[in-house]
Amino acid sequence: MSFSTSAGQDASGAGTLFNASNVNLDTANPRTIYCYLQSAKNEYDGGLGVRISALFVILIVSSAVTFFPVLATRSSRFKVPLYVYLFARYFGAGVIVATAFIHLLDPAYSEIGPLTCVGMTGGWAEYSWPPAIALVSCMAVFLMDFGAERYVEKKYGMAHGTTNGERAGGLRSASVDAAMLGYSLSHRPSQLGDHHQTHQHLHSGDQDGTAPAFQQPVNPKALESGENAETISVLTEKELATETSFRQQIAAFLILEFGVIFHSVIIGLTLGTAGAEFSTLYPVIVFHQSFEGLGIGARLSSIPFPKRVSWMPWILCASYGLTTPIAISIGLGLRATYNAGSFTANIVSGVLDSLSAGILLYTGLVELLARDFLFNPDRTHDDKQLTFMVCSVLLGAGVMSLLGEWA
Repeated sequence: MSFSTSAGQDASGAGTLFNASNVNLDTANPRTIYCYLQSAKNEYDGGLGVRISALFVILIVSSAVTFFPVLATRSSRFKVPLYVYLFARYFGAGVIVATAFIHLLDPAYSEIGPLTCVGMTGGWAEYSWPPAIALVSCMAVFLMDFGAERYVEKKYGMAHGTTNGERAGGLRSASVDAAMLGYSLSHRPSQLGDHHQTHQHLHSGDQDGTAPAFQQPVNPKALESGENAETISVLTEKELATETSFRQQIAAFLILEFGVIFHSVIIGLTLGTAGAEFSTLYPVIVFHQSFEGLGIGARLSSIPFPKRVSWMPWILCASYGLTTPIAISIGLGLRATYNAGSFTANIVSGVLDSLSAGILLYTGLVELLARDFLFNPDRTHDDKQLTFMVCSVLLGAGVMSLLGEWA
């Protein structure tokens, strides 16, 4: 049996000249065939002006949607209706989950999975590496998240996720600070209603107001030993709640943005060096980066930042907005030489996609969905609002999955 195609060439990673016009499938090395079929070359076909325009369009659009949820919760100038804020927050959560499965894990299989040139080479052929790498990154994020939770418990005597009845002695969930911060502080009661006084803004946007008033948490052991006594004496209730919740969440968020930025770099390089498919990728990636930015901004909007780091959310938003344009610029600089389908590029891209997939899987399913809907004792009892929130998540996941058809 013969395999006939275009003139022979050196298959990517094959190491020997492969004559594709004369192949005996009974005796040929399958890896050689896979490497030939998956080999690629630089596909840049001009259109420098429109590619430069993509740099600025993505910068402006993705930055705007990333900053929106943060501005909505931290600026009194923005009169954002409750349901608009909830939509942005939970649509973004759905986007993060879909990105992990559709835009990261699936491409990783096509780059370093079992039936690829890389996946049939050396040590890469010994194991299915995409899920293994994703598992490692997922477990690493879990350990960091758990470490942050434990640190807050030991330092401030606060147990995360306790119910109202378990908050004896004035101890409450570390997320209680959202009663004083976030969306509820940037909007007047006349706009949003009385239910904006509870801690669930941190984990579930805006919901019920049935939780009791906040009392300053005190760690008896810390007082007995004198440890942190000075700090506790000078911190107001608001400042203490803000500090504890901030420390509990910021590490998980930084890891989330780290994973998204990895993905954005690959996207920028691809767009800067794409060939005939550029006209399709351009609009799709604009939406793709905008939706991911909405997820980043929505997550940021729920974190109460102490005054000493009040600049941080703006820097984090700007970092995301700048990543893809910078990567596009690099891609344009390498437009005549970069080969996104090369053996080395597939390894780098596949490993980064797998790492990012594990990070976003944990963050999306645990930090965003499980904590907001399943393990939040103060979530809203309004079925209409809950339905809207769930539908927003499903819509975000559905739209982002659809975009996976093109990018």
